[in-house]
Amino acid sequence: MTRLPIPEGGTHPDPGPEPLNIEDPVGRLPAEWQAALTALGERPFRAKQLFRWLHQRAEFDPEKMSDLSVPFRARLQEAGVGAPFRVETVHESKDGTRKLVLVAKDGARVESVIIPMTDLSDADAGASDDEDDEPLAAKSRVTLCISTQFGCAMGCVFCASGQAGLVRGLRASEIVSQVYLAKRYLRPDEQLSNLVYMGMGEPLHHYEQTARSVRLLTHPEGLGMSPRRITISTVGLIPGIERLGRDFAGKLGLAVSVHAPNDETRDKIIPMNKRYPIAELMRALRAYPLPKRRRITIEYTLIDGVNDAPSHARELSTILRGIPSKINLIPMNPITASELRAPKSEAVRQFQDILANAGYSCFVRTRRGDEVSAACGQLAMADDLVRKKREREELRAIAKKS
Repeated sequence: MTRLPIPEGGTHPDPGPEPLNIEDPVGRLPAEWQAALTALGERPFRAKQLFRWLHQRAEFDPEKMSDLSVPFRARLQEAGVGAPFRVETVHESKDGTRKLVLVAKDGARVESVIIPMTDLSDADAGASDDEDDEPLAAKSRVTLCISTQFGCAMGCVFCASGQAGLVRGLRASEIVSQVYLAKRYLRPDEQLSNLVYMGMGEPLHHYEQTARSVRLLTHPEGLGMSPRRITISTVGLIPGIERLGRDFAGKLGLAVSVHAPNDETRDKIIPMNKRYPIAELMRALRAYPLPKRRRITIEYTLIDGVNDAPSHARELSTILRGIPSKINLIPMNPITASELRAPKSEAVRQFQDILANAGYSCFVRTRRGDEVSAACGQLAMADDLVRKKREREELRAIAKKS
């Protein structure tokens, strides 16, 4: 710190406490807070106090952190400690699904979805397979679907976020705050039981912040959520799957958007398949370090006339052999950015029967929240993201001309 010159015959004026400079303060772990605060002369226990306020009580206003000193609270405000998101609107469908539209400080708008778990097909994507998993209170269970990016770079043809393109990734603080804010919108008889990283964005394309958010959510001084109740969904980014297995020892649930049993079909649905083809993906799933009684969730969006034939079902049953898995069939939800259609009900039934007869646990995902565009594949903040995508395309066109 630069010291002011000492006036003649006087003493050095008090420069005040040194400012607290730390990036993404709400996204810091206790050990990181302790190192930063100790360097500034604060007592080490302040780190745990602060972390509990942020991640156990979900309080982002330093002024309300009553057991912290007034000067320390002022430092926190100067450092930018505050709510990463504000809730702009909440849309509720008749089935109880609630979509939260959240706005960040820079104007980025993302969505997360509260989904009541009314039966096995609703719960399956986030449910634990562990028979000895910790018991939950006798309340209605809900799954929360959260986003990791503002938009998505994967370009999946049936997904509104993918068609809109990627604007930016979310910080760890922005990812975890979706959980804390959503808990405020639970009813008295509801309890958050499962968390799925399955909203806007590809979690493993944004690995560092995704992993940090998991560590924040599972930290015992914070929310203390069990890793077994957290599922990470991916389109199949193999390096991310391998790293996730190493970093978390397979304790996190893994859901993989397969959507086609061969490269020819999958290339048309998921552009990333050209980089990580289906055979390599299957090898990575076989190598994923699953604990006993855990299974990988295979997500399969059925699209009329594209990937919903009986031959696709038989081929899928073949490539999944040897992988402990359960299969979620998702009849495509309509989006404005695509002319693809939902499958016929008979095709869905036949597809499920083929897989069930081959010995797989196979469920058809119940459509939830589609009337408020909260169903699988519909999260995009379409108007906002499409506008930004057009602006980027226009800027690229201008740059080429110049």
